Amino acid sequence: MAAAVSRPFVTVQSLENDMATDGGSAVNSLPLLDVMKASIRVDFVTSLHWQISKNSRQPYAVFKRAGHQTSAESWGTGRAVSRIPRVPGSGTHRVGQGAFGNMYRGGCMFAPTKIWHRWHRAVNVTQK
Repeated sequence: MAAAVSRPFVTVQSLENDMATDGGSAVNSLPLLDVMKASIRVDFVTSLHWQISKNSRQPYAVFKRAGHQTSAESWGTGRAVSRIPRVPGSGTHRVGQGAFGNMYRGGCMFAPTKIWHRWHRAVNVTQK
């Protein structure tokens, strides 16, 4: 005769029975599934948590015309300065400073952030 395989059992309570008043008598006893005894994959949980955590982010972006709100023009050649656009005018420290470039103070940023970035991730219900 083959040896009986020992499987842990799980007690199932009915909705009508109250565990506090009934004394906790089990209505049914079912064997524990093999899926419940499987080890948890840390890489899988980490990737799912990473995807789900992206769903609480709020979209952000820089102002569309940031760094371009001046009428700067290049001085051209022959003035012993680089041919970048420079702020016009007089009577302020800003006059003659470089403009529009991402390497200049007050200029635009390289590759400005956009609101149509993919902010959220869809995760399958079975994976959750």
